[in-house]
Amino acid sequence: MAIISSASGQSAGSLQETQRGRTNVKTAQALAKMKALEKRSKNYKLPMGELAIFTQQLASLLTAGLPLVQCLEALQDQTEDQCFRIVIRDVRSDISSGNSFSSAVRKFPNSFNTLFVSMVEAGEASGGLAEILMKVAGYFESTVKLTKKVKSAMTYPIAVIGLAVALVNVLLIFVIPVFAAMFADFGAKLPAPTQFLIDLSNFMKKWWWAIFSGAYGAYWGLSKFIATPNGRRQKDLLLVRAPIFGNLIHKIALSRFCRTYATLIRSGVPILRTLEIVSAASDKVQIEDACQEIAKHVSQGGQVSVVLAANTFFPPMMKHMVKAGEATGNVDGMMTKIADFYDVECEATVSALTSLIEPILIVFLGVVVGGIVMAMFLPIFQLGAVAGGLQ
Repeated sequence: MAIISSASGQSAGSLQETQRGRTNVKTAQALAKMKALEKRSKNYKLPMGELAIFTQQLASLLTAGLPLVQCLEALQDQTEDQCFRIVIRDVRSDISSGNSFSSAVRKFPNSFNTLFVSMVEAGEASGGLAEILMKVAGYFESTVKLTKKVKSAMTYPIAVIGLAVALVNVLLIFVIPVFAAMFADFGAKLPAPTQFLIDLSNFMKKWWWAIFSGAYGAYWGLSKFIATPNGRRQKDLLLVRAPIFGNLIHKIALSRFCRTYATLIRSGVPILRTLEIVSAASDKVQIEDACQEIAKHVSQGGQVSVVLAANTFFPPMMKHMVKAGEATGNVDGMMTKIADFYDVECEATVSALTSLIEPILIVFLGVVVGGIVMAMFLPIFQLGAVAGGLQ
């Protein structure tokens, strides 16, 4: 009995040690995961859609009368994004320590953009944080809505073009060599299109690594060039002048400029600070140059419409409406109307491009694939004609 009791005690002790060891491992894993998430949260890039939802919910909670810290605690508990949950936790902790909301969110520039921080500053200064957050939430939602429509319009052509490239590569690398071996047995001179495809197939089979390396090198070099100020300028100029999508990109830039400007001015942000934020949020060198000129002109007592009238990037309609807004003291209202107009124009342009791109891509696929098939069957047609003539 003593031996059994001793064995039972040893078994229970070893079981407890095993459970304790498992608990320690789980605790260490949880700590390691938390440290990794905290490290990622410092530079976490919050999507615009998530920022719009967060801003809308925070504005609603503040409107209901809840204190800011309690609002952030509620949003921290309900968010499913673990990195953003840590960001909210750190912001809430910073506010609880006595710092302002704007200084707390400024520590996370990748999660909260310049527009959000500036609007929070304006809300704190005016005492209407909930109202201003409601306005910026509407701005974010309209931006996300327009971006989704453009992306949805671009998804189809990108998918079709990618499929066409993959299909052509399969034909050139795997199918055409089979025909080439068959044609070699004929011993006859092949038609020029057929010979060109066979030579291209042989080149791709032999030098595919060089083609891949060259494409990657060109992409890397272009990315490095675009990252430079001159390269970025050239990219923006070419995008606006692009034959199919240039008009849409131009309208989107104008809509973003007008809506950001109107939202900031209406929220009480000083005009020079507004121009700085609009310039940073535009992502277009044309808008940045215009904002610098407007800031210089306004600081000398001039009007915004004068600079817009001298800049060819802005259409005449926009210049006249801004001038009318300055005459009536309602520039932000006019800017909002212009932004609404260009949003409608962008939606119409996206719908038109979607309707136009589909038949163009179908014709493109038919020409490419049909051309390859016809080129490979030309020798067979010629042999049939020769055989018929001999009979």
